[in-house]
Amino acid sequence: MTISAAGFLVPRAASSKRSQRMVSILDLLAQRSSVSLAEFSDALHASAATIRRDLADLEAQGLLSRTHGGARAVASQSELPVRLKDSQFRQAKQLIARKAAQLIPSGRYAIALSGGSTTAEVAKALANRSELTIVTNSLTTAMEFASRPNLKVLMTGGLIRSNSFELVGSLAENTFNAINVGTAILGTDGISAIAGATTHDETEAKTNLAMVLHAERVLVVADGSKVGRVTLAKVAALGQIHELVTDSTADPAELERIAAAGVTIHVVDVG
Repeated sequence: MTISAAGFLVPRAASSKRSQRMVSILDLLAQRSSVSLAEFSDALHASAATIRRDLADLEAQGLLSRTHGGARAVASQSELPVRLKDSQFRQAKQLIARKAAQLIPSGRYAIALSGGSTTAEVAKALANRSELTIVTNSLTTAMEFASRPNLKVLMTGGLIRSNSFELVGSLAENTFNAINVGTAILGTDGISAIAGATTHDETEAKTNLAMVLHAERVLVVADGSKVGRVTLAKVAALGQIHELVTDSTADPAELERIAAAGVTIHVVDVG
């Protein structure tokens, strides 16, 4: 069992297949607002009993509202919680993370890591490094590094965002404003030529901007689905981003536009 963002005890997603099914349920609701149990079963090739269990878990987390014959969308829900984000495009995120880790210089060096499922994979890829100092506002990342005596980890203060397990607000910003790092590794909900790096939450965006402003180099990690997407709040303009690591599913035309703005693009092949 685990405690959901809404404070309820709910089962952990037992497998990536179940997590992906729950993501698909939310995608269907985003498209149609209200979906019947039969429609969920047909679209997802799952039994009614299975769908009911998924709907119950998602409702407990405040991600939808169950109706007598199915479910309806929750108007305020625009962002997937990190537990479900982790199940999306996992192979691509792991490959992106390995490439990003290779771009960090060896020896004594300081980096900043934002929250996000892709940056969490970067943390795993860096876990065996030595002489590395990590500054982060991500609880997920801090836990990944907590038992690693070979690393020096500095955690910001701040208010916890339940969807992303990030610390945000003035306390987190003050920490980033007080330090300087060689590279900031930034996760994002969208990156585009027109809007730069964006996220769903304006407070998170402001906190991450403080991280960006105190880094010599900014490296964005984003799977192909994020390329060309624009979300609510700008984190960084393209002129503040030095490199982007993404995967081969990204829109090539959008990557060309981003590269034309001076961003170095690294593309990993997901086959």
